[in-house]
Amino acid sequence: MGNHEAGRVLKEILPLGMVATKQWLQTQGLSLHYIDNAVRRGALIVIVPGVYYRDGIQLSWQGLVASLQRMTNSPIHVGGVSALELHGVTHFISRQSIPTVTLYSPSRLPAWLNKFNAGAQFEWRGTKRLWSDSFTSDEICLRQQEWFKGLPEISYSCAERAYLEVLHDVPNQMSFEHADALLQGLYNLSPRKLELALTACTSVKVKRLFFWLAERNQHAWFKYLKPEKYDLGTGKRVIATQGRLEKKWQITVPREM
Repeated sequence: MGNHEAGRVLKEILPLGMVATKQWLQTQGLSLHYIDNAVRRGALIVIVPGVYYRDGIQLSWQGLVASLQRMTNSPIHVGGVSALELHGVTHFISRQSIPTVTLYSPSRLPAWLNKFNAGAQFEWRGTKRLWSDSFTSDEICLRQQEWFKGLPEISYSCAERAYLEVLHDVPNQMSFEHADALLQGLYNLSPRKLELALTACTSVKVKRLFFWLAERNQHAWFKYLKPEKYDLGTGKRVIATQGRLEKKWQITVPREM
């Protein structure tokens, strides 16, 4: 491939606003020699060693996520509170000076992701103890957001899936009270999608906590769910230390709730 042709390929596979690793660029047909020369003449900007972008537009967290999603073989999506924020459920979400974007994937995030400023910090959540393997990349419960016209969209959880991901963080990264407040605003969830997500969920803690909170809030969709359809495990689960036992769902919850 000549330099002119390689330059055309580079512009096609690395749009402004996206990033790429040296390894990925090579899999797209660019030689190591061409990549090094492109860095020397300024056609590629080094963010951290082995990761590049084309100068001309400010990098955003959406661009990083879209780049990561197309380069990795492991399914990855925006989930939990970050996904609920994309759905507009923002009333109870804290506004930090630098927002945190939570990414869900079976594999850990690359170390370079938080080594430069793209307007957000990224946190990783593993999916192996939360979702069945087949559900991790199931598009039925994923949404797509266009962040820049003509560029790859980013994938994020539907509200039903995102809320169960929130519950996986209780009580360490998410308080019971915050999880309850979020559910108060989720009055229009889809029973069908809840059924899909609950069936695919492998965490007994998450499912029991969900049914306890759903019963507390009594949204219209709750009456369509049949808890006996799901594997809720056996025995008690300590979620709130020094809490009280909620006998129906066999979980410990804060005494004040």
